[in-house]
Amino acid sequence: MTAPALQTAAVEVPRPEYPRPDWQRRDWVSLNGIWSFQLQEEQNESGSTQPLGEFDSEITVPFSWASPLSGIGRNERGIGWYKREVAWTPAVSGSVLFLHFGAVDYRCDVWINGTHVGSHSGGYGEFEFDVTGVWRTDTANLIVVRAEDFDLKSQTRGKQGYGEIRGIWQPVWLESRPQSYVQQAKFSTKLDGTVHVQATVVSSQPGEAALQFSFADGAVQHAENVTLALGTNSISISFQVADPQLWSPESPHLYEGEITLASSDGTDSIATYFGIREVGTALFGDRKYRWITLNGKPVYLNGALDQSFHEEGFFTYPTDEEMRNEIYLLKRLGLNFVRIHIKPEEPRKLYWADKLGMLVMEDMPCFWGNPDETARAGYEREAKEIIDRDYNHPSVFNWIMFNETWGLWTDAETISLTSQGADSKQAYLPETQEWVRSMYHWAKNYDPTRIIEDNSTCNWDHVESDINSWHFYINGYENLREHVSMVVDNTYPGSSFNYTGGNVQSDAPLMNSECGNVWGFKVGAGDSDLAWHYRYMMNEFRRHDQMCGFVFTELRDVTNEFNGYYRLDGREKFFGYEGFVPGMSLADLHAPDFIVIDAPPCQTVKAGERVSVPLLRSSYSDRYHGQKLQLHWELWHDNLGVRVTGDRGTVKLDWNGYGVAPIDAPLEFDLPKQDAVAVLALTLRDVAGTVVTRNFTTFDVRGGSEVPVYDAEGLFIAVPVTGFEEQTFAYQWNAIQEGKANGGKEGRFVYEVTLPDASEHGLVQYVDIAFEASAKRLLARNVEGVKEEAHTISFMHGAEANVEYNSNTYYMTDSERHESIVHVLVDGEKVASFYLPDNPADSQGVLSYHYQKTQDQLDEAGSYGYLCKVALPAAITAKLDRSRSFKLALEAGEGGLALYGRNAGRYPIDVLVNVR
Repeated sequence: MTAPALQTAAVEVPRPEYPRPDWQRRDWVSLNGIWSFQLQEEQNESGSTQPLGEFDSEITVPFSWASPLSGIGRNERGIGWYKREVAWTPAVSGSVLFLHFGAVDYRCDVWINGTHVGSHSGGYGEFEFDVTGVWRTDTANLIVVRAEDFDLKSQTRGKQGYGEIRGIWQPVWLESRPQSYVQQAKFSTKLDGTVHVQATVVSSQPGEAALQFSFADGAVQHAENVTLALGTNSISISFQVADPQLWSPESPHLYEGEITLASSDGTDSIATYFGIREVGTALFGDRKYRWITLNGKPVYLNGALDQSFHEEGFFTYPTDEEMRNEIYLLKRLGLNFVRIHIKPEEPRKLYWADKLGMLVMEDMPCFWGNPDETARAGYEREAKEIIDRDYNHPSVFNWIMFNETWGLWTDAETISLTSQGADSKQAYLPETQEWVRSMYHWAKNYDPTRIIEDNSTCNWDHVESDINSWHFYINGYENLREHVSMVVDNTYPGSSFNYTGGNVQSDAPLMNSECGNVWGFKVGAGDSDLAWHYRYMMNEFRRHDQMCGFVFTELRDVTNEFNGYYRLDGREKFFGYEGFVPGMSLADLHAPDFIVIDAPPCQTVKAGERVSVPLLRSSYSDRYHGQKLQLHWELWHDNLGVRVTGDRGTVKLDWNGYGVAPIDAPLEFDLPKQDAVAVLALTLRDVAGTVVTRNFTTFDVRGGSEVPVYDAEGLFIAVPVTGFEEQTFAYQWNAIQEGKANGGKEGRFVYEVTLPDASEHGLVQYVDIAFEASAKRLLARNVEGVKEEAHTISFMHGAEANVEYNSNTYYMTDSERHESIVHVLVDGEKVASFYLPDNPADSQGVLSYHYQKTQDQLDEAGSYGYLCKVALPAAITAKLDRSRSFKLALEAGEGGLALYGRNAGRYPIDVLVNVR
């Protein structure tokens, strides 16, 4: 029976819009909505066209029976039986009627009124059946669908472990066509406006017909008379578009219109569109390596991995609006492309990529068993279906045939998640490598308009590819810098690096096709901050002229990966860059024109020291070529809550040519003469003053004395935050090499503060107290202890992460806040209270990153607090003038309390007491 908690299917038809905006007919009806359903967990060997028992449930199509939105919500293998009565009459008598399925996983059989009308195997390709001969227009028709999914190792499954796509999982609809109709039309375009169309026309009889193309409100017109034979006809047509408007992410121009076929059988009309664009690779200047090009020009690919996973619909989006929003979420970050991971995307989402302007890498779905004859045949069949369906989307510029050698190893199920060892290479047999090569060449021949990648690899095992890609998940600036430099240095024509089986590199473009810090740890990153790592990674990528792009893992968090720009439910994560350079956002790191800071994200330096910072320019756009751009720089620091600018200047730059080149002279300046986190903030502007990009780096400036030095009158007493005399929290621990004190739930930290005696300091007139504090959100590991999960290939199949038990987890700042209040008491008397709005962690926690002990094990990295300052009232200072000591209590309620010392958070202070 249907689980009561999942009986939430909407009365309205879900996904009511036409599923294929790129190939749409007028006379159609959606069959999405409520169907009768039965899940049969064992094979029915009787051959019956009905399930063994009664239809005992209702399911909402087009959602996988495993998903909550289906109303079933049972992640069980088996056979799903669907039944529905439908009455529908085509608008034109004598039309041909087709029953169309967007996708069904995995083996599908369909009966209309008891007659079997067709079968299909494959979980991702679309298919249709001609049901004209069995469809009744005078009464209701009974449709029965049998969908079998037993998770065979030969099935193309991709990363369904996050949420299984079982049964019908894309829209179902009926549509009518004339007896003679256009089955398919593939558009290929040239920059000069030449449009070539390879059309397939099905004709009920031999004869003449008129094939017409009308686009851009009639501005683009072409018509030809064609002679049709009985059956399937292949027709090639070319026409010219005057003054062609090119498609690109910046200007996603589409030629929208209609194809019509007029014959003695009537007129077939299809609404469709095309975009004029060319993708390729090319050599520039005297370089021996290629760059990826769009419309003949280099394009730097700033991209994200997209699992296309929804928490309730799994791999089926609930609404068209949500698909549009996915592309919007990418564009607002300044990204220009997305890699759809281990699956083809739904056509409507590709439509929004076309419409809004987003380049797309589209993966073929992998199987997980051995690459035997059965698996290969199924894969080849689906690869053709995918390319046929998505051929006309100008956004799709690349087909990735395989990912990380999944499905290509023989008898290697124990290989680790990101193995780069000999075992995986031994399991990748020479005959399998040759099959991969054959698939690469097949795809290039079948679709010569796109770039083809043999295998998006993390095992150094390309065979032959148009892109020399690699994956890495490495944490730590030095480790990442060394790794990227090593890859670049070993990438050149003839190099055997990153290739296997005696194959060597061509001059194919070098790009990263997966990166991040989600896996770059002993036990995975858990759910931790991305912002610090992300900025120095972007900086390192842009340092290399040879690199032409990256794919960051990933757009949204998924079930056991928390490396998204956004939470799975769409909540935004805050990277904190605006805290260093006003107005800075992620988009600044994705600008085609960029300033590279050739320095670590933070350096420890002496107060007053003069430093030199090398810079490079990186340009993958000709927008500013030939112009003088202005680089404005500022060195600033916080002095106990006051922003102080130490130095600033402007450098005029001749902005010419593509690629990466050093800026003639490094920036030189003197650092503050006090303890501080100093920030070098850069803003590149054009001649009109418009911001082109922003960047920054930081310095941990140390005064050199035992007591930190600040620019203020009086005597400072620094009390370590972990030097408390007592504490009353239910859960208490220290972190970041004893630089941070944490207290869970309500409680207090109590410190003994000794003031200088009268011989050292005369009258105590004023006492100020300053400290950095945040709320403290308790995680499961803080209460129950750490429980580490071994990271195996099971994580690719949806294994539970138990993220709150992971030692690396410390939630990144997002729209969900954890609040607290801290009260300040001196000798038991409350002198101030401070609202602590959150328990944040992002790039602003400079010191919490800089003082991490190891790179592959995080200790509350990126966490920071809020500067709290209180001037004690005169009545209390009068007492302190006499006593010269006091008990300082910092007390919190249920929200808890975290205190950040000199080497943690964002302010280089302990608990500071200033006496004047």
